[in-house]
Amino acid sequence: MFDTHEKHVWIRGERPPATVWWDEETNIHHVYGYDESVEVMGDPETFSSNSQRLLPSAIGSEVTDGNMVRLDPPEHTQLRKLVNRAFTPRMIADLEPRVAALTNELLDELGDVDRMDLVDVLAYPLPVIVIAEMLGLPASDRVWFKELMTKHMHSSRDALEDVAAELEQRLADIRLLRAYLREHVVERRHTPREDMLTGLVEAEVDGERLTDDQVVNFANLLLIAGHVTTTAMLANTVVALDVYPEQAARIRADRTLIPGALEESLRMYPPFQRMIRATMVDTELGGHKIPRDRLVSIWVGAANRDEHVFPNPHTFDPTRDPNPHLAWGRGVHFCLGTPLSRLEGRVAFDILFDRYPAMRTDPERPPVFQPSPDFTGVQELPVILR
Repeated sequence: MFDTHEKHVWIRGERPPATVWWDEETNIHHVYGYDESVEVMGDPETFSSNSQRLLPSAIGSEVTDGNMVRLDPPEHTQLRKLVNRAFTPRMIADLEPRVAALTNELLDELGDVDRMDLVDVLAYPLPVIVIAEMLGLPASDRVWFKELMTKHMHSSRDALEDVAAELEQRLADIRLLRAYLREHVVERRHTPREDMLTGLVEAEVDGERLTDDQVVNFANLLLIAGHVTTTAMLANTVVALDVYPEQAARIRADRTLIPGALEESLRMYPPFQRMIRATMVDTELGGHKIPRDRLVSIWVGAANRDEHVFPNPHTFDPTRDPNPHLAWGRGVHFCLGTPLSRLEGRVAFDILFDRYPAMRTDPERPPVFQPSPDFTGVQELPVILR
């Protein structure tokens, strides 16, 4: 949608042309260096998250109002405080038995089989059920969520003439999900429950309740962000362990390496390949001048392989320490659900290793990756269990 420069910066390991590069054709400034990426993420006054103001105006305020991803402080800070209490270390730790039970239940449904699609059986439904339960949504709707999100992620952006049709389809998908969430929001205003959605409905910012649009968009963000990254992390890690069998053997033998393996998977194969910002003032980044009102594209995959920060950046090392990758974001937009995603990944892999010691990808049915150049994830992952 923005440019045709993806070939330099996706997961294949090419060296970017510079730490900061200006595409004259699209007028977008691309950021590849780690230090430069951290600088952009950490300075919302200069590099605003409200990039929508410089993009096509088909998305109205009713879709963006309350969406933390599009907000800067102080509005972002106020809204984030509303859900922080649902993601405290104690509350996340308390979810571990439920995550383990769900993992076992989902795998039990398979029965005695030799093969499965890991995405379909576990990587997708596990995080969807967890976040849906936290919000208070019926887990039975996960099939509908999957169909909607799969379609949403299948953009290839190959032809500029398709941009308008693609944007319209995305808007239609957003409206469909928002309508679904609005029904639950309206219901909670009349019949409160002990769930996060009720908490959002009853929450106040500066003495005022959130509007229906704000609650809907807030819930929409939590629902999508609450499963997409975890789904990709689980599947990408399985693929990575097949590529690096010696490391896989180490991790199976020493389960304390699972958290490090997940972080290394996120470093090498970050689900969201780039983040977009918009300059609020004339500025300079890495010796590169960027005028006001320009889009800045942070390429996370390139930054995570910056050899000045990560020795042997193209090597999968579950013991890498420190591992300050940017897949979770940085600064005020550091991913709120990071502790939950880490918990889900650790618990899921511990159980998978126990139940399927010989689990591996199926050489006759290779993984099917998401086609979007902005996203690194597997939509189909056939594995052999014995």
